[in-house]
Formats: sequence, structure tokens, C-alpha cells
Amino acid sequence: MSRRLAFLAALVAVGLLGLPATAQAPTRFETAEQARAALDAARLQQRNARARGERLERQAARGREASEKARAESAAMAARVQQAEAGIDAAEARLALANRQRLALDRELAQRRTPLVRLTGALQSMSRRPLALSALQSGSLRDLVYTRAVLDSTIPLVRERTAALRTDLDRAKRLESEARQALADRRDSEAALRERRKQLSALAEQERLKARQAAGGADREAQRALVLAEQAIDLDQLVGRLEAAGSLRERLAALPGPLPRPADPTSASVSAPPSPLASATEPPARYQLPVAGEITAGFGEAGTSGQRQAGLALAARPRAQVVAPGAGRVVFAGPYRGYGRIVIVEHASGWTSLVTGLDTLDVAVGQDVTAGSPLGLAPARRGEVTLELRHGGEPVNPLDHLR
Repeated sequence: MSRRLAFLAALVAVGLLGLPATAQAPTRFETAEQARAALDAARLQQRNARARGERLERQAARGREASEKARAESAAMAARVQQAEAGIDAAEARLALANRQRLALDRELAQRRTPLVRLTGALQSMSRRPLALSALQSGSLRDLVYTRAVLDSTIPLVRERTAALRTDLDRAKRLESEARQALADRRDSEAALRERRKQLSALAEQERLKARQAAGGADREAQRALVLAEQAIDLDQLVGRLEAAGSLRERLAALPGPLPRPADPTSASVSAPPSPLASATEPPARYQLPVAGEITAGFGEAGTSGQRQAGLALAARPRAQVVAPGAGRVVFAGPYRGYGRIVIVEHASGWTSLVTGLDTLDVAVGQDVTAGSPLGLAPARRGEVTLELRHGGEPVNPLDHLR
């Protein structure tokens, strides 16, 4: 019986051993539901970024012109950067979930610890007591028979509790393994992010140099944009002036060329301008959000000042990659009072995108971009990147045009 008692004491003691500490990481999730929602969102963003990267890589492989090929390669690398960022977010959410489940398990075991400690102490004390000594003491045989009867009824309960403890310990080991895997995935994603950012920085610099070589008047256009920024009272006025300049440029480009002088002057006629196509008001194709993150303020929502939001506010992770929401031409890129560094992209058919809240810029005025081309990076601290989409000067909900 001493062996049985010693065995039972050892089984119970197994459940009282301290569990190995799970690696902790800073978490911004207050509840497990928030962590699960963030995990689902990060996995979706990861899949979307991977699909964009593969599509742009195929587009770059098919590209014939050097400029088109460079833009596609740069956009593909930016998508891979966003894929790595989403992988970090997913790993952090998985780690937060594992840690929360581990803490809940620790609390549950703590509630059962006190009675099990007492039972373990009693069993260990009885197991160390020699059977011959119990037989020589007065009344010990009666006590021994009584103890045997109590143990016969207690052993099934002890086995049941120790089985539950073993199950909890197995669960704790699984949680520990999940946490370690999440940490390893995060380290891998961070390493991939660093490498891809180096490649993207080199591609962006090459694209800027090619854009400067291709457009001789880019410097004059940049100076004109800076003058407009200084003259504009607010951001709305700046966007309006840039849109007016863009529409004027489109109208001038649409004018017909000169007609040869006819032999008979009386038969001269004035050429009519081309009629607008049905798709002249179509929004930009493959429109997307400029950064991966949670929407903290929606289109038309009232802010703290009571003013309605003219676009979307997105919570971006530190140093997150910001990309062009659609294909077009950069008409402004630089700091603007109260908005950090901003980028204004002029699309076809009178559409304009405004991206604010950037910390660094990878584009210059006059540069052509495609959907997903890198614009710059978000600030080093977690902040907001805003997106406004306008048509003819009027704000439009970007969510209605995501492709």
C-alpha cells in the first residue's frame, strides 16, 4: 500500500508543479475577441497582399516597356512588404491568444491547488510510515483497515482529478508550443520584412531616377506644386487647384492637332473635338487601401470638432508600407501644414486620391504610379494614415470603389 500511496502522491504532485513560462510580447488587445478579430483580419490582409504580389510579378514579367516593368516590380515588392507586415500582425495576435489562454489555465489550476496540496501532503506522510510500525501501535490495525477502506473510495476520485490535471498540463504544453511557434513566425516575418524593404528601397530609387530622366519638366512642375501649396488656405483648396490644373492639362491634350491648309480656302472646316467616351467618368481600376490596418474613422463620420470625415482614417503599424491606392500621376508630394507628408495622385477622368500622415516619401511630383506602387512609410509610432477619394472636387467614399 505504501507504493500505491507514493504513486498517488507523485501523480497529484505532477499537477502542482509550476508550468514553464510562456514568452510574453507587448499586446494591444484588451480581450480575446479583439485578438481573434485581429488575427482574422491579419490573415485576410496577408492573403490579399500575397495575391497582389503574385499578380504584379506576373505583370512585370509580361511588361515590355522598361518604365512599366519597373513600376510593376516596385508595386510587387511593396505588396510583399505588406504581406510580411500582415504576417507580423498575425503572429502577434496568435501569441496574445496563447498567452491569454495560458493565464486562464493558470488561474484555474490555482483554484484547485490548495486542496490538492493538502491531499498530497497526507498521502506522502502515509507513504513514508512503515507498515510494521503501524501494526505495533495500539489501534493501528483498526486504523489501517479504516484507512484502506477510505483509500479504496478515494483512489477513483484522485485518479479522476489527476487525469484532469494531466489533460490541463498537456493543454499547457500545446499553448507553450503555439506561443513559441508564433514567436518564430514573427521573427521570420521581421527578417523577411527587413530584406524586402532593402530591395524595395533600391527599386524606388531606380524608379525615381528614371522618372526624372524621362520628364525634363519635372522640376518645374514640382516648383509649381510647392507654390500652389503655399498659396492654398487649406487642403481642400490645394486639392481643388491641383484638380483644376489637371483638368486643364487633359483638355489641352484632347484638342485636335492642326489640319493641313486646303487647296480651296472656301472648303475649310473646323475640326470638332472628340466626343467623350462612356467610360470617361469611371473610377480608377483596381482601387485599394493605401495601408493595411483597422479603419478607425469612416467616411462621413463626425470627428471631435464636429466636422464630417471626407475620407477614411486607417490605424497603421509603425513604419508600415504605404502604397498608391490606384494608377495615376503624382501631382503633389511633400509636407503640408498639420497633415505631415502627403501625396496627391491624379487619376484619369477627374478622379483624385489624397493620402496623408506619411513619415517618409518614395515618390516625386510628375512620377507615374500604378495601384500598389510604394509612396512611403508610416510614422515610427503607431498612428493614422488617411485616404480621400474625390471626383470633380467632391469627396467620395473610397470603400464603394475598392476592387
